[in-house]
Amino acid sequence: MPLPFARRWCGRVMNAATHPLLRPLAAGWRGIKDFFGYGTDGSYLWPRWLVLRAVGLVYIIIFTGIIGEGSALVGPQGIAPMAGLIAQLRESHDSLLVAVIKAPTLFWLNASPAMVTAVQWLGLASAVALVLNLWPRMALFVCWLSLLSFARGWIVFSEPQVDWLMLEVALLCIPFAPAGLRPGLGEKSPPWPIAVLMVRWLLFRVMFESGLAKLMSGDAHWRDFTALDILYETAPCPTFFGYIDHQLPHLWHVGEWILTFAGELVAPLAAVFLGRRGRWFAFWAWLALQAGIQATCNFGWLNTASIGLGLLLFDDQMLAGAARRLRLNRLAKFLAESAARQVVPPRAAAWRRYALATALWIHFYLSIIVFWDVTQYPRPAVLDAVAKPLKFAFDGLGSVNAFKLYSRFDPFHCVAEFVGSNDGGQTWRPYEFRYFPQRLDRIPPWIAPRFPRFEATLQILVATRSEPSALYGVVAGHLLNANAEVLRLFAANPFPDRPPQMIRMPGYQYKFTDWATYRQNGHFWTREYLGEYMPMMYVSPKGGEITQTFSELEQVQVKAHYGNPDAQAYLGYLHLNGAEGADQNHTTAAHWLRRAAEQEHATAQFQLALMLSEGVGLARNATEAAHWCRRAAEQGLPPAQDRLGVMHIQGDGVPRDEAEALAWFEVAARGGLEEAAGHRDYVKIRASAATIMQAERRAREIAERIAQVKGRP
Repeated sequence: MPLPFARRWCGRVMNAATHPLLRPLAAGWRGIKDFFGYGTDGSYLWPRWLVLRAVGLVYIIIFTGIIGEGSALVGPQGIAPMAGLIAQLRESHDSLLVAVIKAPTLFWLNASPAMVTAVQWLGLASAVALVLNLWPRMALFVCWLSLLSFARGWIVFSEPQVDWLMLEVALLCIPFAPAGLRPGLGEKSPPWPIAVLMVRWLLFRVMFESGLAKLMSGDAHWRDFTALDILYETAPCPTFFGYIDHQLPHLWHVGEWILTFAGELVAPLAAVFLGRRGRWFAFWAWLALQAGIQATCNFGWLNTASIGLGLLLFDDQMLAGAARRLRLNRLAKFLAESAARQVVPPRAAAWRRYALATALWIHFYLSIIVFWDVTQYPRPAVLDAVAKPLKFAFDGLGSVNAFKLYSRFDPFHCVAEFVGSNDGGQTWRPYEFRYFPQRLDRIPPWIAPRFPRFEATLQILVATRSEPSALYGVVAGHLLNANAEVLRLFAANPFPDRPPQMIRMPGYQYKFTDWATYRQNGHFWTREYLGEYMPMMYVSPKGGEITQTFSELEQVQVKAHYGNPDAQAYLGYLHLNGAEGADQNHTTAAHWLRRAAEQEHATAQFQLALMLSEGVGLARNATEAAHWCRRAAEQGLPPAQDRLGVMHIQGDGVPRDEAEALAWFEVAARGGLEEAAGHRDYVKIRASAATIMQAERRAREIAERIAQVKGRP
């Protein structure tokens, strides 16, 4: 049924309805027509002017951010160069035509750094032109095309909902915007009714789908009134206001729950069915909700754009009436007079009218499909039959999206960070994020409406994917290579002296502290180690390529190679005993134990002494064995002290000295070694009083020296 005929037919039925049961239907139909701009005395010149300026400002923020991070993300030295991403897109589709349809982007034409730069600045210039009201339809088209090119080209960096909302906004605002190079208020080009219908339908979906998705998702937090108790702690980038809000009592959060659904369910229905009063209520409820989220959760430009879209609830008459109520009579007169200058434009060519109507009704049909999916009810087969070819053709344009942010909650706030070491893993230094949670004494700054794309992508990948994202490994590789482009994405370079040899990616669960803890130590967070998000990345000792470890033995080998004495000693132990998958090789064991021993690793020194003493893996050398045993004993290792005492009793590699032996037995016994206590008692029974006194003096000297070595008083 053609729409004009259907509209006339429904209007006649409703206007003729006199039965009491049909009157609510008639009133509802009138409200729907009024909301969507049909059969109303309202005009939309000033709301349109304000909305387009808001859209332009958001696009300025978008492209400023892309310019700021673009070279580090997709530049030739960036994390994922655009040329490589386009090549991957081509390989992932059966043909070039399918690839272009599914991922339309200007970078199919050219993915060079110059092209990336050109698209960035073209998008920014168009956003500025839109704010300045210069050729708004073309400015919107270029903004849409430029953002779409990035969103489809670097898809991993456009996972958040913020990009897709603005793509749909820009596309639907093109027919809504006035025609001409410098249209001013657009009195000669008022919006077509179908254009008003589509932008207001978009606003309704943004509002209503969000609330509906929360109810239909099945997440228990929305059903037991606890959603706002955990929202701020699990938000990717909560502000100080979010931290304070989290401390408030449960009853306060119940009130926020009520405000949420007032803004997302009650408000859009009031806007549709209750006329201008309903739209005033909807605007203030929507504004309060979005401003509150913006202040506490830092969702980029999502809330800013949502507030800007909320201006679509107005018409010129509502704005003029508000000015009169505020006794701003001159402003009211100006608004009314400027709106009155609206003229009916000449009827457009038939092909233009039909082409626009066809495109917009296809969009409307696809949005119904998306809306149906939000309800989680099975779609009728007839809808699917028509939807499949249309979705194939139009999905790539980013023009129809579902809006269901926070319909489900993450179980907890997880952060995976990058920590590196340039001393073989003896010390680890973190790469600090600029904005998102990491340090316990730091809360993210209020960055919205800006959107730090790099950090947000990392956090979202950790929160939404069950398997580790390869992007983390790519970033780690660039950090190992000390890539200056990638390093500038972090707050600072923790390795200004020399690059790291290895990067770990530990994951933590973050929880807010309570107010008393914050006042005591200044900490906003507590965190619990969850494990390694990905295996350690390192610079291979052979060839210098970036490699990933997949076993504990491999990690130990890498750390040992780069001079970690603990790893060298452990690797020597593994080869000595053939444990943990290591080959039993006494010569290799001796090699690693000697390297650790030379770095004053006491356990390695003692083990090397045993091997030299017994001729295991090395030629027997009692003198060298005694040398390493003494160095270990002087560091306070009780088994080495006991062994050194035995050597002095036997005269094995050292002069036979009963007093010296007794002194070392005494020191080892004080260290808790029962075997040494037995040796001490055995020697004491047979020693003279003079020998015992000499041994006691010597034991005190040894203990004092060991205490100095260990740094104890």
